[in-house]
Amino acid sequence: MPRAVIALGSNQGLREEALSNARAAIAGLPGTRILKAARRYETAPVGVPPQFAHLPFLNSALLVETSLTPEELLAALLRIEAEAGRVRTIRNGPRPIDLDLILYEGVTLDTPLLTLPHPRAAQRDFVLLPLADLGVTLPDLLANRIP
Repeated sequence: MPRAVIALGSNQGLREEALSNARAAIAGLPGTRILKAARRYETAPVGVPPQFAHLPFLNSALLVETSLTPEELLAALLRIEAEAGRVRTIRNGPRPIDLDLILYEGVTLDTPLLTLPHPRAAQRDFVLLPLADLGVTLPDLLANRIP
């Protein structure tokens, strides 16, 4: 079964609870099993509007095994975000949960809905730190592989 890496982040509301709830929701997806979870890191926001620069993120990542296709997994992640109260009104604004599909084993995509591997993951420490906990290094990310 393919493996995938999902980044989790929250900078609004009860951040710890948001990450825990998202992890539980991902674990409950059909044909999906969490293999490993990264520690949680508090990080400064990147690329947010100035009025939200004071809201730090809590970030983590999951290594999962899934029978869902990349598109199905992305759709499920977007549903989890919506159910947690995420509303996309302000670009890079505060969010109770942010779920990004970073890697999907053996798949490279560039569509209007999904780019794999994630195009900016290699430039963001808030993604790279949790990925290192999963055993995914920058060279792995750049080579689109999960060790």
